[in-house]
Amino acid sequence: MTDHLNARQRRDSIARLVRDRGRVQVTELMAEFDLTDTSIRRDLSILEGKGILRRVHGGAISTSEGMQINALEERINHLGLEKRCIGAAAASLIQAKDVIILDSGTTVLQVARHIPESLRQMGTLRIVTNSTLLLDEMGLWATPNLLLLGGIFLPEHRATVGPELLGCLKQISATRAFLGCDGLTLDGGITSAHPLIAEAGRMMASRSEQLIVLADHTKLGKAGFVPIMPIERIDLLITDARAPEEIITSLRKRGIQVLVVQEDP
Repeated sequence: MTDHLNARQRRDSIARLVRDRGRVQVTELMAEFDLTDTSIRRDLSILEGKGILRRVHGGAISTSEGMQINALEERINHLGLEKRCIGAAAASLIQAKDVIILDSGTTVLQVARHIPESLRQMGTLRIVTNSTLLLDEMGLWATPNLLLLGGIFLPEHRATVGPELLGCLKQISATRAFLGCDGLTLDGGITSAHPLIAEAGRMMASRSEQLIVLADHTKLGKAGFVPIMPIERIDLLITDARAPEEIITSLRKRGIQVLVVQEDP
């Protein structure tokens, strides 16, 4: 039954149906959600406005942009509690006059969301990023002090990359860089799914006094597609309580500081 869903949850469900089926009919959505033709068409109009689907006669079809939006939202929501806890722990390390670099990872997004209100209002904290997700987040701050790096835009990552970004980063000296990753192994280091994202991460790390890597337990022991850098470059790894103990122990033996955060009660 779907009658317990609120409007936002219902639209999320419709978006998933369109993504999974490729095409849906208004009549089948009316039956699925026990709503009138008018209500379903209103939901489809709202979702079309967000680029998630395209309305056609009698229903709606998926779009490539819509699939990217859904995939991104799934990455943000996957292991949401763990990511929030990691992000909160990372944000607690930030100080008022820091210059910090935040990459485009979905866990790094949680760092921005957990920066204390007091630091946001001071205007002395400087943030550098290639993530348009962070732009959406920080654009609501009263006094954002944000440098959005230019470059080639990767829609699936909501990030800028490429030579222009690297050139901008070369002009910057930061206190801390916060990087996410797709995988971390003892021998392979931290890795990314995209060569240009990996390239951006290497430059961000090189321009910072301290490199802080954020990785939930599913990333540890997993090798991604493209290496970013060896683990010896990491100053601090922040992960969650389900991280494999043997990997944590091995990292610490190699001199890597590891902070394991507990989930909120």
